[in-house]
Amino acid sequence: MYFCVRRVKGPAWDPSRPMREQDNWTGHADFMDGLAAEGFIVLGGPVGPGEEFLFVIYSESEETVRTRLAADPWSESGLLEIGRIEPWTILLDSRAG
Repeated sequence: MYFCVRRVKGPAWDPSRPMREQDNWTGHADFMDGLAAEGFIVLGGPVGPGEEFLFVIYSESEETVRTRLAADPWSESGLLEIGRIEPWTILLDSRAG
């Protein structure tokens, strides 16, 4: 199943610093790169001015999505939180060609 996941800035986010200068950027980036490498995260990144982050995730359940993202160093430290998770039925995909 695919899920659309919106993550939002948590209480520990420092608005005076850009995303890549937040505490433990390297730990967060390494964690997310690992999820992408294994195919759990299909697509992801900041939306618009960066107030939210959108991810397309391939997972067997919403519970698994929550569990896996909870292990992100930025989740553990309060920099990012899950805003919303919705199942997504993909009907069009030009990558499948």
